[in-house]
Amino acid sequence: MNEILERIQQSSHITVIAHVNPDADSLGGASAMYTHILRLHKKVSFFCASTNLNQKLSFLPWFDKIRSSFPPSSDLAISFDCASQERLGIDLERDLINVDHHKSNIHFGKFSLIDANCISTTEVLYNFFTQNGIEINKKMATALYAGLLEDSNGFMSNKVDGTTFALGSKLIAQGADYRVCHQFIMHYLTLGAFRLKGLMQTNMELLNDGRIAIFCVSNEDMKRTGAIGTDCEYALEEALYLPTVEISLLLLQNYDLSIKGSLRSKNRLDVSAIASQLGGGGHLNRAGFNIKNGVSLESTKIEMLKLIHKDM
Repeated sequence: MNEILERIQQSSHITVIAHVNPDADSLGGASAMYTHILRLHKKVSFFCASTNLNQKLSFLPWFDKIRSSFPPSSDLAISFDCASQERLGIDLERDLINVDHHKSNIHFGKFSLIDANCISTTEVLYNFFTQNGIEINKKMATALYAGLLEDSNGFMSNKVDGTTFALGSKLIAQGADYRVCHQFIMHYLTLGAFRLKGLMQTNMELLNDGRIAIFCVSNEDMKRTGAIGTDCEYALEEALYLPTVEISLLLLQNYDLSIKGSLRSKNRLDVSAIASQLGGGGHLNRAGFNIKNGVSLESTKIEMLKLIHKDM
C-alpha cells in the first residue's frame, strides 16, 4: 500500500479506468478514486473504452466526465474490477495500479491491490482508504455503496455476511445516497431493456428438468428492441427466482458475431470454474467469458451444456 500511495503522490496526471461494459462496481471504484485524486489537486481523467454506457449508472459522481479516448499525457493508470488486461479495452504503456476482488485476477500491472475475500472492488477500495486514513466524503460513499449493492446482488448474494451489512451501514453514515443507488441499480429500466426482457422470457429454454435456464440473444434481437448488452442481465438474474433453476446461461451475439457468455447460479454451484475453461472467469455465482471465433449461438449452446453437465 505504501508503494501505491507513493506512486499516486509522484504522478502529475492520473487516469482511472473502468472495464469495458462497466458495472456499478467498476465505475463506482473509479468514481471514488477520481474524487480522492481531485482532493490531492492533481490532474485526473476518467476512461472507459465502451462508448454506450448503461444509463442506470448515470447517477454516479463524475459519470459525465467519462471519456472513451485515453489521455496521452497520463503518467499513471488505476484500473478497477478488471480481472485481466483485456477488460481494460486498451493496451497501456505506462505504470498501472490494478485494484480488484476477482480470485481469477492475474495480477497484471506494476502494482496490485487485490483481495478475493471482498465482495466487491469497492470494498477493497474502502479498506484501502480507511487503512491509510483517507477521509470518505459523500460522493465517495455513494460510489462505494453502489458497487457494494450491485456486486452483492442487492445484499442477496451467498457471499453476504455481517461484514457486508456493516460496510453498508458505515457508508450510509458517511453520506452515501442509498435511496438513489437502490432506485437506479435495482429498479431502473429503459424501454429497450423492457422489450428485450419480454423477448428473452418468451424464448427462454428450460433444460435438465428445469435446472438450467438458457437465453440465446442474437444481434438482430438487440437491434429490434434497441437494447444494449447489459440489458440482458435482468432476465438472466430473474431466471434464478424460478424454484427449479440452479444455473442461468446467457449467450449474446455481438455485432461482429463474437459471443459474450454470462453465467449465474445459486447455492454452491461454481460457474467461474465453467467460465475459466473458455478463458473467462468471475465469482462462484457470477461469471462470464467471450468467444471471438464467430461460432453460431446454437453450437456454442451445445458446447456449454456439455461443460455445465460436468459440473452439476
